[in-house]
Amino acid sequence: MNNGGGRKVKVAAVQFACTDSPSDNLTTAERLIREAHSKGANIILIQELFEGHYFCQAQREDFFKRAKPYKNNPTIQKMQEIAKELGVVLPVSFFEEANNAHYNSIAIIDADGTDLGLYRKSHIPDGPGYQEKYYFNPGDTGFKAFTTKYAKIGVAICWDQWFPEAARAMALQGAEILLYPTAIGSEPQDSGLDSCEHWKRVMQGHAGANLVPLVASNRIGMEIIKTEHGDSKITFYGNSFIAGPTGEIVAIANNKEESVLVAEFDLDQIKSQRHGWGIFRDRRPDLYKVLLTLDGQTEKPF
Repeated sequence: MNNGGGRKVKVAAVQFACTDSPSDNLTTAERLIREAHSKGANIILIQELFEGHYFCQAQREDFFKRAKPYKNNPTIQKMQEIAKELGVVLPVSFFEEANNAHYNSIAIIDADGTDLGLYRKSHIPDGPGYQEKYYFNPGDTGFKAFTTKYAKIGVAICWDQWFPEAARAMALQGAEILLYPTAIGSEPQDSGLDSCEHWKRVMQGHAGANLVPLVASNRIGMEIIKTEHGDSKITFYGNSFIAGPTGEIVAIANNKEESVLVAEFDLDQIKSQRHGWGIFRDRRPDLYKVLLTLDGQTEKPF
């Protein structure tokens, strides 16, 4: 969006508590998208798996019924209508069924309602309260940069945000803004563990290391999932935020309230800053082969 003096874009993150009713959550998401649009937002990020409760707290066979195919997906189609009406870019998170495979996926909807393609979550967590390996195959799309009306964007999902390689891969492909829809909160096995500040700092590092703005959208509220072994409970800590290209937080929500965050960036100015800083000029890909290993050994002893 060119308002003079550079290619200026307004990004937004929305944050809300999910019920377990897809229609209710879609209504809430639409309301907050419209609020963000009224504040001038061009690219609006909704949180991870916003159609319902975060079901991955427990392993339940019946929860696979929540998955839907990518094509003709009613939630994506509704978001395409909203995107076209408002002229906004909407990454849309959903639980994807692809024949016998299942993915934690996101469809990127451009400002004219066009579906630009799919990203499937690459890094799949597995631990108390976050048992995603039971539900999701590891994503096979690779990391992408999507060319939208307003900017070239990179979108990854929740656990992906802990991996600097993912952010760098998107930036190397020309992503001018990084976006991370998220569902993260308390740890059921350890009430004293609070990852919120760590979570923010890691993503601030991605912004600063790549000199790109970054948007993170997380949910709020307590959600209880019933299992045969008793209830599992997570209190999601919100703290959705927008960071600038040196990692500085320019807008942030708290851990309890529904929020719409908006910030404006001049992408041409940031591009000049990124090129002038020299971090991409001075990269040494020939020395990074160790990154392609799991154990740090490029020459195996066997």
